[in-house]
Amino acid sequence: MKSQNSLTIGENIVVGLMLFALFLGAGNIIFPPLLGQLSGDQLVISIIGFLITGVGLPLVAVIAIAKSGGDLQSIASRVHPLFGIIFTVVIYLVIGPLFAIPRTATVSYEIGVLPFLTDSISSEKWPLVLFSILFFTVTVLFALNPTKLVDRIGKILTPILITVIGLLAIKSFITPMGEIGSPIDAYKEAPFFESFLQGYLTMDVLAALVFGIVVIHALKDKGVSDSKLLVRATIIAGVIAAIGLSIVYISLSFIGATSVDAIGIQDNGGSILALSSNILFGSFGSIILALTIASACLTTSIGLVAAASQFFEKLVPSLSYRSFVFIFSGFSALFANVGLTQLINFSVPVLLAIYPLAIVLMLLSFVDRFFNRAPIVYALALIFTSFISIFDGLKAANIIFPAVENVLGHLPLYNEGIGWLIPGIIGALIGFIIYKTKNSDSH
Repeated sequence: MKSQNSLTIGENIVVGLMLFALFLGAGNIIFPPLLGQLSGDQLVISIIGFLITGVGLPLVAVIAIAKSGGDLQSIASRVHPLFGIIFTVVIYLVIGPLFAIPRTATVSYEIGVLPFLTDSISSEKWPLVLFSILFFTVTVLFALNPTKLVDRIGKILTPILITVIGLLAIKSFITPMGEIGSPIDAYKEAPFFESFLQGYLTMDVLAALVFGIVVIHALKDKGVSDSKLLVRATIIAGVIAAIGLSIVYISLSFIGATSVDAIGIQDNGGSILALSSNILFGSFGSIILALTIASACLTTSIGLVAAASQFFEKLVPSLSYRSFVFIFSGFSALFANVGLTQLINFSVPVLLAIYPLAIVLMLLSFVDRFFNRAPIVYALALIFTSFISIFDGLKAANIIFPAVENVLGHLPLYNEGIGWLIPGIIGALIGFIIYKTKNSDSH
């Protein structure tokens, strides 16, 4: 028996598996094998570093969303209501139809379809066009009924995802392709820190801020209305998803670590998985890989379309959720056809600029009771952070200001890509001092 506001163990697991499936996109599947190859016998220390930022931080982000009342905008509005709207719109557009949603189709096509096409057909544009239309038709069919999203993803697509990854992982454990070799490049000197940074660069924190609302809606649809129980259920779902992600990352990194003797060092995780699948399962391995990628990308696409549509329906009530599902899916199908490389080139500068802001917002939300949610603390922390992150984004777009670069180069951790950290802390401290000073003057 269960009360009206609590979930059974089975329901908690289903919601947790849904969140796990939403997180596990193609990028998450492709990265760990490359980490395994490059880290070699430093695999254990490397995977720990990666799990902290690739799993731990997104888990914290999901909990932050639940504690804030259910959405990113409520946290961002603590800076200023207008900032709350603008920042949330930017996050949803970048992690949605401008990049992450079309990327799900493009990655599915390039890894799950392209290897099966002849050279003459693969050089044509129409196969990607056709695949994009098919991919987003399926996305629309699932996303149109969000109340059934939990059951559909949790009970149908997630088991497929777990099965195909499990087959690859188990086979690699039983019959390893080779011995684990020596670490390469940055993994020789600082395997933990290098992996820590790579986990941060997966940008799953942004995904967590978007998926948080999907989990909240799913829990409310199942009758959970009490705010404390909502946070508790979200934490349980987050932990289940984190455990699932950790198992997948460890398994895939082991595949990569044991593959060097058989296939040599590869440029990316997609090549590692494709070649490893053929060695582990023959031609059947390619089919397994195609199913894995297609399932992972499809679940991510459905989740992102649903989350973005729910947000924009609230922002623009004159358009229905159904309308936004069609708009975002149609635009994503169109944009997917620019190709994966161009999508990444367009998005990286923007993501580098906004990702640190999302992290600072999330972390401040856990401690803002100490400064009574004073906007000055949020504002100064974000201003200091954005000054560095915007220049990081410009640098990624090959827009470099040598004089500024020389100054910023002296910041701690700047060359490692997290030079915004210390300025962000300083900004928050200055804001806290101003808050305390004003507070004491008013008394």
